[in-house]
Amino acid sequence: MDTGGRDTDTPDDASFYACLPVFRTFSQLTDPAIYMPLPDGWVLGLSDIVNSTAAIAAGRYKEVNTAAASVIAAISNRLGGHDFPFVFGGDGASFAVSPEQASLAREVLAAVATWARDAFGFELRVALVPVSTIRAEGYDVRIARFAASPDVTYAMFSGGGLAYAERRMKEGAFAVPSAPPGALPDLTGLSCRFDELRSERGVILSLIVIPAPGGDQATFGRLITEILTLADNPREARKPIPDGGPPLAGPFKGFGIEAKTVKQGSLAAKAQLAAKRLIAFLIFKAGQPIGGFDPVLYKDQLVENTDFRKFDDGLRMTLDCTPTLADRLESLLARAQENGIARYGLHRQQAALMTCFVPSPTRSDHVHFVDGAMGGYAMAARALKPVV
Repeated sequence: MDTGGRDTDTPDDASFYACLPVFRTFSQLTDPAIYMPLPDGWVLGLSDIVNSTAAIAAGRYKEVNTAAASVIAAISNRLGGHDFPFVFGGDGASFAVSPEQASLAREVLAAVATWARDAFGFELRVALVPVSTIRAEGYDVRIARFAASPDVTYAMFSGGGLAYAERRMKEGAFAVPSAPPGALPDLTGLSCRFDELRSERGVILSLIVIPAPGGDQATFGRLITEILTLADNPREARKPIPDGGPPLAGPFKGFGIEAKTVKQGSLAAKAQLAAKRLIAFLIFKAGQPIGGFDPVLYKDQLVENTDFRKFDDGLRMTLDCTPTLADRLESLLARAQENGIARYGLHRQQAALMTCFVPSPTRSDHVHFVDGAMGGYAMAARALKPVV
């Protein structure tokens, strides 16, 4: 088992996450033994766009993804680059912070909720849930770190506690009130400058698989392993990002969305953003290094750093696959549901989209979230098969 050479003894303070072992093979994440319990004093921050399916049906899926990723960008910027566990869910996001960071997290969630309403007209539910409270209800929150590349790790969650907290948030519990009108979190680095990723295999499949209530964890783990094995066949499936990187959008395509992340009402800030986008577009088109930025290297890093599969009390994956493989996966999951092993949701579309968080273009730790371009995870969650 590759743990990146790190000690598994971890502290209870803000350094807990940074001290966790790092796993480099995604299939290892099906092993419950590698997940470490989050300290009792920590808190989960959660967000969810109310009625996101209506916004997606209206073609506003890029705005939905941007609002969801804004939570991660805003927390990261306030923490000053301090590593913390988070997960992107398409129409929401979740994260965990230490006790000393809880007040900061509350401020950020309040500001992001106000910004999402002011910028897009979205009602963004936000909540802060103590891990100790989750455990008192019989659930757990356990964490593992997966290295998507040498430069970026993503958090994986198990134990049922995150799913429980999300359910309670949607019921109105643990709510964080919105900040006063006009609040603007620090969203530096949040962008969406690449075009949609058209399927090369035939379909972009958004997939969510979660354990059935009372199901056997080992059997569920074997199911996930089988899914990952099927998805690892290069003739039938691939990650949604082309090897050479995603296609570059025009310099001003999506400008209106990114402009909402800068100081609202500031023409100077928006003019500066427009100039930066045009310069970046020309550099990417030329494909030549300039200053400390190498566009070819950046795209290579982007392909490796992209978050297209994750565990957050279940498997979420965005896959470019053949229709035949999509049918096989759906049949496999239907049988698993009938046998009380798992619940699942699938959504098929023709393209994926990317939302980026780039604290600095000259650093290699930029992160990129992939979702289906016509509903993605939000629609897969809506299609989640009920227990029979």
